Amino acid sequence: MRKVVLLLLLMSLGIPSQLEAQRKKAKSNKKEIAKKTSKKKKPKYSDFVTKKTKTDEGLFKVHETNGKYYYEIPKFLLGKEMLLVSRIKALPSGFGGGFMNAGSKTNEQVVVWEHYKKKILLKIKSYQATANDSLPIYKSVKSNNLEPVIHAFDIKVHNNDSTAVLIDVSKFFTSDIKAISGIGARARRQYKVRRLDPKRSFINAIKSYPKNIEVIQDFTYDAATPPSQRAAGSISIRMNQSMILLPEKPMMPRIFDKRVGYFSVGTVDYGSEALKADYKTYIRRWRLEPKDKAAYNRGELVEPIKPIVYYLDPATPKKLRKYIKQGVEDWQQAFETAGFKNAIIAKDPPTKEEDPEFSMEDIRYSSIRYVASTTRNAMGPSVSDPRSGEIIESDIVWYHNHLRSYRNRYLLETGAANPSARTLNTPDEEIGEMMRMVIAHEIGHALGLPHNMAASYAYPVDSLRSGKFTQKYGIAATIMDYARYNYVAQPGDKNIRFIRQIGPYDHYSINWGYRYLPFTGKPEDEVKTLDKWITDKAKDPIYKFGIQRFNGFDPASQTEGIGNDQVKASTYGIKNLKIVAKNLQKWTSDQTNNYDDLNELYRELLGVWSRYSGHVVGNVGGVFEDNKKPEQTGNVYTVLSKAKQKESLNWLLKNVFATQNWLLDKNTLAKINHTKYTNTMLSLQNRQLSSLLNTSRLERVINTEVISSDFYSASEFIRDLRKGLFSETNALRNVDVYRRNLQKSFISRMEKLLRNDRITNTDIPSIVRGELNSLKYQVNLASKRATNRITKYHYKDCLERINSILNPKK
Repeated sequence: MRKVVLLLLLMSLGIPSQLEAQRKKAKSNKKEIAKKTSKKKKPKYSDFVTKKTKTDEGLFKVHETNGKYYYEIPKFLLGKEMLLVSRIKALPSGFGGGFMNAGSKTNEQVVVWEHYKKKILLKIKSYQATANDSLPIYKSVKSNNLEPVIHAFDIKVHNNDSTAVLIDVSKFFTSDIKAISGIGARARRQYKVRRLDPKRSFINAIKSYPKNIEVIQDFTYDAATPPSQRAAGSISIRMNQSMILLPEKPMMPRIFDKRVGYFSVGTVDYGSEALKADYKTYIRRWRLEPKDKAAYNRGELVEPIKPIVYYLDPATPKKLRKYIKQGVEDWQQAFETAGFKNAIIAKDPPTKEEDPEFSMEDIRYSSIRYVASTTRNAMGPSVSDPRSGEIIESDIVWYHNHLRSYRNRYLLETGAANPSARTLNTPDEEIGEMMRMVIAHEIGHALGLPHNMAASYAYPVDSLRSGKFTQKYGIAATIMDYARYNYVAQPGDKNIRFIRQIGPYDHYSINWGYRYLPFTGKPEDEVKTLDKWITDKAKDPIYKFGIQRFNGFDPASQTEGIGNDQVKASTYGIKNLKIVAKNLQKWTSDQTNNYDDLNELYRELLGVWSRYSGHVVGNVGGVFEDNKKPEQTGNVYTVLSKAKQKESLNWLLKNVFATQNWLLDKNTLAKINHTKYTNTMLSLQNRQLSSLLNTSRLERVINTEVISSDFYSASEFIRDLRKGLFSETNALRNVDVYRRNLQKSFISRMEKLLRNDRITNTDIPSIVRGELNSLKYQVNLASKRATNRITKYHYKDCLERINSILNPKK
């Protein structure tokens, strides 16, 4: 026991000395580290920018050293507002369900580079809420709208004269930064994206220009269900990040008015004198100012200080270049209406000798890109300053295969009345004219103009059969409508224009948006003049703007329609389609000695028929929208007359829901498909049936009783539809296979309405239940009198279905 106590005593006496020794040793180590640290050289500019470094001069100097990328940011650009635009440059097949293309914009945000201690912050600057910085409320706006930091960069060094800072951007552009990613949250869920694979993700290139920097990134994500190449288990996507220096002085904005069609930008102004935050919206447009303001004010045509110039892609086939240029410069006349001459110009790409710095990625050059792709599309995107709506740059995108769509529709929609369309080898001049008008349409978007779907409704249907009228006014009041071809003109009509063109509304809208107004200090000063221009034209349908809506309610604003009477126009259109259907083999397979084009065009013919039918569906429950200010007379919303709605339903019962034998030509079908004829027809009929019985349409029909005495009630509408679809029960006729399928589909659709919880407390389930009971009685009688076996079986099946809906088993 004594030995143990003695040992513990010795150990206790030894511990303090050991601790002291350890403290001295640690202190000594710290001094050594301090000495080594003090001797370590501070990083120098030459450590990062070496003789082997590749440097690109521009907005920032961009350095590439040993695979790493550095931005050399001039200090005078810190705090300057820049626009960061994220676009998809290349993507896998099927990505986004076909609604995403190369060139699609995924994000657009204002950013600033800020110096904070030993870091450079890349921050998003929001214009969703604003106030003048001289007002007391400005502090509150800043406090309640804290701007997020996208990334924080360590300052590596200052440059040799301390006028710039150097940061490493390599990690930033190879990481999965959500703010600039091409794969949003929805796509990540859809494709079950797990993570970005850093080993398969890299910076493709960074290029600096005087006013912008372009970054190309290649990303590969691990994904359980990619849109294509499932076996790879990954998605690869190429992104283009454009960082653009915004103008030091923003352009004076023009206040948006929904009565004239323009794309817009908006902000909430807390500095407004209104008794609430004031939402301000400005149109998107280029900055056009006259060189000679005095001459301009006298009414003379004057060139702008800086015209809008588009350069053609060097990859554009030479035989197509003249049509593209014409499509751009067709807008010159509209700008002349606004007082400018030579306001918009198209140029061939300069040679290396003419401009060694030319690049379509340079923000100083707007371009028309010719893309080698099987995509059938064209786009007219632009980049605008969110502070003012000023369009800074635009790149029109034309996909190589797009003309095939136009050739096909030219044959199908105009072939009956237009001999030159009856071929797969459309004459070059006519193909060129189509391309010219597509380019003009996309340029319109790039000028700030959205689709105007009311413009085609401005012209009387029979005027479209007049050569004199169509040659002067075209087939719609604007190129910005989706009125591609004149499908109304009939065989024998003379000197008809079949292809769309720039119209009177285009002159009106360009003048409204671009005319330079002198003696105005702020946007509000222009409103009185702009309002007068609108009210002066308000009663003329040629100058009406109709917004594009999917499943819209306005019969005048329908995609692809022409003429002011959808029933009459679609009647003419289907009359022409019947002629085309009879001749389709003669114009295709008989010429090519194969059935590929026949198959393709037959399927597209079904689509054209469906489109004409959809225009008439749009009349049922139709409500016209005519935007006005209170100083104007009349209502904003007007219900389409009951008589026209009933006429439209009767047309559909005859031209859609009755079996269309002319579309089911055995001689054609037996050459292109072995089966699924009934399924194809049912899917097309179902599209219109589902649209008619859409809950939004039915609710709208019910609500029209409130604002109109001339309404088509929901109960009468569904009764008329039910009677029409089951007309065989009254005439004791056999029911063919197409009608049997359609009648079952009607019952299924009624069941969906009855089971829809969202409309439980409306009149819809009451009407549906009543109509199903009426149908039950109707079909029961018919089943007893039917002599045809399959018809009898069909009616018995319908009865079982109705009974199970009305009396479901618990």
